[in-house]
Amino acid sequence: MSKQTEIKIFDDKQVRTHWDSEQEKWFMSITAVIEILTGTDRPRKYWSDLKFKLKKEGSELSEKIGQLKMKAEDGKMRMTDVADTEQLFRLIQSIPFPKAEPFKLWLAQVAAERLDEMQDPELSIDRALEQYVKLGYTESWINQRLKSIEIRKELTDEWKSRGLKEGKQFANLTDIITKAWAGKTIKEYKVLKA
Repeated sequence: MSKQTEIKIFDDKQVRTHWDSEQEKWFMSITAVIEILTGTDRPRKYWSDLKFKLKKEGSELSEKIGQLKMKAEDGKMRMTDVADTEQLFRLIQSIPFPKAEPFKLWLAQVAAERLDEMQDPELSIDRALEQYVKLGYTESWINQRLKSIEIRKELTDEWKSRGLKEGKQFANLTDIITKAWAGKTIKEYKVLKA
């Protein structure tokens, strides 16, 4: 099975996923996630009812949901409603089941942290350092990473001073640099790391 169509296991249940290299996003089967969080044996019906409820509440989420062909339990490829991570988090907020509650609490905590960081940006630096330590990175690696962020900032400041615009121009220059040291474009490198 390719990295683009991996099946993830969560709570002993399979979640069909798809990596879209153009958008650089993972997409997951909505009904699989609903089945895990609700325990229902009729996830398609639950999803249909939830879409109706969301639409009635004025949410445009269900209109933004896409479909991809994914392998069904019977082995056939079928069109499946899929959501990216942001859309899934929004859906989880609408599911009133105990298994969804830990996700909701975590989302509320992350939102509160980000609001605090908007008031005091230094907090985001502290959080990044804590996360690197939790992920097992050495102090030397962390210092090198911080230095590379500083160097990147100096480089992009120079690009701006020469009239380049953030977005496409920055992305093209970053691709050139990444290709020179890694032999891969940013997209290729992200797929390799995923």
